[in-house]
Amino acid sequence: MKTWSEMRAFPLAIRLLLVNQLGVNIGFYLLIPYLATHLGEDLGMSAAVVGIVLGVRNLSQQGLFILGGSAADRLGARGVIIAGCALRTVGFALFALGDGLPVLLAASILSGLAGALFNPAVRAYLAAEAGDRKAEAFALFNIFATTGALVGPLIGSALLLVDFRASALTAAAIFALLTAAQAAVLPARAVPASKGSVLGDWREVLANRAFLAFSLAMVGMFTMENQLYLLLPDGARRATGWDGAAGIVFLVGTLANLTLQMRITRSLKERGTRARWVAIGLALMGAAFVPPMAVAGASGTGGGVGRAVLALVPVLAGALLLYVGVMIAQPFVMELIPEFGRAELTGTYFGIFYVVSGIAAAVGNTVVGWAMDAGAHGAPWLPWACCLAFGLASAAGVGWLHRLRALPVRAVAVTA
Repeated sequence: MKTWSEMRAFPLAIRLLLVNQLGVNIGFYLLIPYLATHLGEDLGMSAAVVGIVLGVRNLSQQGLFILGGSAADRLGARGVIIAGCALRTVGFALFALGDGLPVLLAASILSGLAGALFNPAVRAYLAAEAGDRKAEAFALFNIFATTGALVGPLIGSALLLVDFRASALTAAAIFALLTAAQAAVLPARAVPASKGSVLGDWREVLANRAFLAFSLAMVGMFTMENQLYLLLPDGARRATGWDGAAGIVFLVGTLANLTLQMRITRSLKERGTRARWVAIGLALMGAAFVPPMAVAGASGTGGGVGRAVLALVPVLAGALLLYVGVMIAQPFVMELIPEFGRAELTGTYFGIFYVVSGIAAAVGNTVVGWAMDAGAHGAPWLPWACCLAFGLASAAGVGWLHRLRALPVRAVAVTA
C-alpha cells in the first residue's frame, strides 16, 4: 500500500512513466531471454550466428545511448520516448515475422536502437518532473522495473508453450500499447533552445572528469546487478540440483523490493549525504556474495529436500543482501547524475553514463565469466570473491570521490 500511495502523490506524467517501465521490462524479459534458444534450436543457427544477432542488439543499445540522451535534450524527452517504444514494437514484431538472417539482424538493430532512445529519455523526463523528490521517483522506478523483470519471464515461459512467435507478438503488442498511451497522455514540455552543437555537448560532458570517474566507479554496481541473472541463479541451481531454484531468487528479491524500497529511500533521504549511502549500498552489494561461498561447489544431487533447502538459504541470503544494496544505492545514483552539469544536458549525462558504465560492466562481466570457468577446476569460490572485490572497489571509489569533494555535495536532508 505504501508503494501505491507514494505513486499517487506524483503527477500523472511520472505515474505513466512508472507503468511504462513495468511494461518495458515485461515486454523485454518475456522475449529476449528466450531468443538465443529460438535462434539455435528452432532455426538451427550456429552458435557464431546466434552470437552475432545477440551482439548486434546489445551493441546497438549500449553504443547509442549517447544519441538517445542528446535527442532527449534537443528534441524533447517525450517524443524520443514515444519513438523508442514504436521502434521496439517494429523490432519485436520482426522477430515473429521473419526467420532469415537479414530480418533478424534488422530486428536486433531496431530493438537495440529503441532501448538507446527511450532509456536515457525516460530518466531525463523523470528527473525533470520529480523536482526535489528525484530519489523517491527513482525508487519507485526501481520497484516497477524489478517487478517487470520478474513477471516478464513467467509470461514468456507460458507463451513458449505455444511458440516463440506468440512471445514476440505479445511483446510487440505491449510496446504498441505503451506507444499509444504515451502519445495520448504523456504531457509535452517546452525544450530550451540549444546552445552550440551536439558534439559540443558531448565534449562538455566528457570534460567533466568527476562525472566520468563516478561513472567508472559504478562498474561494480552494474556488474553485481547482472549477477542476479547469471551467478546467483547458477549458484542456486548448483546448491539444490533443481533448475526452478533460480525462480525463487527472483521472487525473494521482487517481494523485498516491493515491501522495502520506499521505506529505505525515505528513511535514508532524511539522514546523511547521498555519497555516503551510495558507498554503503555498493559495499553491501559486494558483501552479498559472501554467504553463497558457503555452498560454492556443493552438489545438489543427494540428501533430499531438507538438504536442498538448507543449501539454498545462503544463496537466498546473498540475493536479499544484493537487492537491499541496490535499493540503498540506486535511487541516489540516479539523483546525482543530473546534478553534475547543466539541466539542459540531463539526457546527455544519462546517455554517456550508460555508455561508460555499460562498457565497463561488460568488462566486469567478462571477468566474472572467466572466474566461473576457472573456479570450475577446483576454486568454486573464485567468482563470488571477484564480485565481492568489485563491490568493495566501487564503494571505495565513491568514498574517495566524496573525500575529494568531486561529487555534488548537497546533503539529502537534515533531521530536526
